[in-house]
Amino acid sequence: MKNAQFPLNLTFKIGTLSNDFVVSDVKEQTIAYVRQKMFKFVDDISVFSDDSRAQLDYKIKANKWIDFSASYIFSDNLDYEFGRVARKGMASLWKAKYLVCDNESQNDFIIQEENPWAKVFDTLLGEVPVLGILTGYLFHPKYKVSRPDGTIVVRITKEPSMFGRKFKVEKLAEITENEQERILLSVMMMIILERRRG
Repeated sequence: MKNAQFPLNLTFKIGTLSNDFVVSDVKEQTIAYVRQKMFKFVDDISVFSDDSRAQLDYKIKANKWIDFSASYIFSDNLDYEFGRVARKGMASLWKAKYLVCDNESQNDFIIQEENPWAKVFDTLLGEVPVLGILTGYLFHPKYKVSRPDGTIVVRITKEPSMFGRKFKVEKLAEITENEQERILLSVMMMIILERRRG
């Protein structure tokens, strides 16, 4: 994933109990298959190199039971921890905000919802019988990944699709391979959490 060619597409699987999705690059090549383990007291995510699930590349695991202030730790297939993402507590109820940290717990990126009203309308319409299936085509929340100085490096957009299952990730500024790795894992976790919110 360090050498991923942007833009990336994240597509959730339909018809599975787990929150599985595929990450593909600009050439439509699968670069990751993400699987959330079901029926766990803490979020536990596995990131495989492709949809065969033969090679595990990364793990993302919450440091506590599911709640608004959990931190999600990244590790590789040898259990080496190299970063984490943390949701900003109660502030996330209105406008999603996540802090991305390196292996020394230094906050180097912030993921933030750009227009919280898009999610509000998306969620409200989703509750209306029959019309709810159209939400994937009407409202498209966007999220930005920025450095602490405000420089936006990545943008995530919910794409028009049935059941709101597609997201696009665009790179807007230069980032190192290690930064890209942490950002992509943070985006994966954020999308799972935000999709759960509605």
